[in-house]
Amino acid sequence: MAGMIQEDGSSSVTSSPLQIFSLMSLSPGLGSPYPWLKELKSEERGLYLIHLLLACANHVAAGSIENANIGLEQISHLASPDGDTIQRIAAYFTEALADRMLKGWPGLHKALNSTKISSISEEILVQKLFFELCPFLKLSYVITNQAIIEAMEGEKMVHIIDLNSFESAQWINLLQSLSARPEGPPHLRITGIHEQKEVLDVMALQLTKEAEKLDIPFQFNPIVSKLENLDFESLRVKTGEALAISSVLQLHTLLAIDDEMVGKSPSASKNTSAVHLQRVLQMNQRTLGEWLEKDLPNVYIPSPESASASTSSPLSLASSPKMGSFLAALWGLSPKLMVVTEQESNNNCPTLMERVMEALNFYAALFDCLESTLSRASIERQKVEKMLFGEEIKNIIACEGPERKERHEKLEKWVMRLELAGFGRVPLSYQGMLQASRLLVSYGYDGYRMKEENGCLVICWQDRPLFSVSAWRFKRYD
Repeated sequence: MAGMIQEDGSSSVTSSPLQIFSLMSLSPGLGSPYPWLKELKSEERGLYLIHLLLACANHVAAGSIENANIGLEQISHLASPDGDTIQRIAAYFTEALADRMLKGWPGLHKALNSTKISSISEEILVQKLFFELCPFLKLSYVITNQAIIEAMEGEKMVHIIDLNSFESAQWINLLQSLSARPEGPPHLRITGIHEQKEVLDVMALQLTKEAEKLDIPFQFNPIVSKLENLDFESLRVKTGEALAISSVLQLHTLLAIDDEMVGKSPSASKNTSAVHLQRVLQMNQRTLGEWLEKDLPNVYIPSPESASASTSSPLSLASSPKMGSFLAALWGLSPKLMVVTEQESNNNCPTLMERVMEALNFYAALFDCLESTLSRASIERQKVEKMLFGEEIKNIIACEGPERKERHEKLEKWVMRLELAGFGRVPLSYQGMLQASRLLVSYGYDGYRMKEENGCLVICWQDRPLFSVSAWRFKRYD
């Protein structure tokens, strides 16, 4: 690295292109740095990309279109959807920032997107690819199914409501487990909710076929609906049924309906990020994840207003009437069990810069997951990164108001919301944790970790929490 740490904490910097990082400003008068960029090592290029990306995001947040455009042009010479982890992340974040800028000209934005075809079959395909390539959803399904089996022990009529019914593998596994019950399988009814009728038709066919093979009394009740428009009467919960609810990466989308506040991003000091970046570059090399975790918060410090807006207090949670009414309606169904899986990230911050930094942390880990699993030439990996991760990043960065659906929040907030709605926590069992651990071993997934937090499960890549699974039950008010 182009620097040495002295005993007093200062540094001596040898001659290197990195020395001029702090002298750069994204301004119209900036000369082209591209000739010397070829001299940078991979780690140096990555840190420079992050520096450019944050500076560009600051310009976008401040409405400085000319400077933001210069920043995007610079980044385009380094970012690549086919490059290393940082290059790929930068490619999708710059696309998101550019899309946000274009929305300032609605006519231009609509014209550029008017011929784009949104294929539902492609969306379902990429979700299934994510299920196959990463263990997160598999672990969620294993934990959910084990919790259902334990909660429904001895029940003769079981009703499961799946709030996002697209993956039949989860329920096929449950059918197989229920068929092995010593007391025999229950009568099982699954209500599947999805926006697309075709998805539910395939689900019904696959599950009915499996139930017939296992000789389990089974009924599938399809409901074509968006979650926010769900008619609870259509769920047809019957007296005498033991009810379980499964929500996998769905509840956070309801927060978009409640959005009434579009915050302005505070403009960060131009010198702060440059000076801090030079200090980082003069220190020992670190991984992207380590740098993002330890140093990124120092580049941008949220204002007191934005910090108070994102605190986990009952008062702040009470400003989500749609979420509150939806959870109250679920509580009103008196479920014996509800299992909730959500992203473990705070991508619902009110300001753009906060969301950019939080999303960088979260998606850097997800991109690293795929980097460890598949080659850069893998078509499957490119599809997941572009059509799933890339679209989520674009939604988090480029969208505001009800259009911004990807409002991930951390477990602590979901615990408060669900407790306020009247639910009681159900600790996940040792048997469920054991099955999840065996799954990781059997598939040979390296780098993934699981940890228990107050009876809930947090799934990590290395030490970075990415998803949480928690179980709940109907609790009567005293």
